[in-house]
Amino acid sequence: MSITPSGNPPRTGGRLRNEDAHHSVLEATAALLVENGYGALTIEGVAKRANVAKSTVYRWWKSKPALVMDAYAHETATRVPEPDTGTLTGDLTAFVTDLYRIGDDPVRTKALTGLMAEAQLDPAFAEPFRAWAATRREVVATLLTRAITREELPTTTDLAHATDLVFGPFWYRLLVAHAPLNPADAEAHVTTLLRGLTR
Repeated sequence: MSITPSGNPPRTGGRLRNEDAHHSVLEATAALLVENGYGALTIEGVAKRANVAKSTVYRWWKSKPALVMDAYAHETATRVPEPDTGTLTGDLTAFVTDLYRIGDDPVRTKALTGLMAEAQLDPAFAEPFRAWAATRREVVATLLTRAITREELPTTTDLAHATDLVFGPFWYRLLVAHAPLNPADAEAHVTTLLRGLTR
């Protein structure tokens, strides 16, 4: 057993318990968001589901919007990770395929559209929602930047606009529902996008 300079064993149990509790709160929040929607979600309900004190939740998150978007960011990063296949076509196809899979889950689709609607109506929620969206945009920007380094894209590529083009079909189909979000369409959408970016 290792000993600290004070002569006492290192204290790791508390840190590990805090990490477990933090993870439990995020998991509970994500689950309740999907089950009941943003409006019905409460800090009290999250604390009960996570089996922690309400004060514990407030110690890490100062508001419900901050907690909800942190939990959603945690879940999204797990479900739609940053791919690295070695080519931009492979990377974007993998990313967009995972992105479109929300179309196979009506409950999650409802939860995400609810968050988008809340961001338009509640200024306090809009900021953490945009911060979450920015993290997803950063993933795509990374894929595009790697492609420029590999000379798959011109150095003059407008990364911000190209990122908009990646997410455009996803959000438009999600919110307008004029066409399905089908993972099988991802490859064709990426092919069309890259044809325009490399022309």
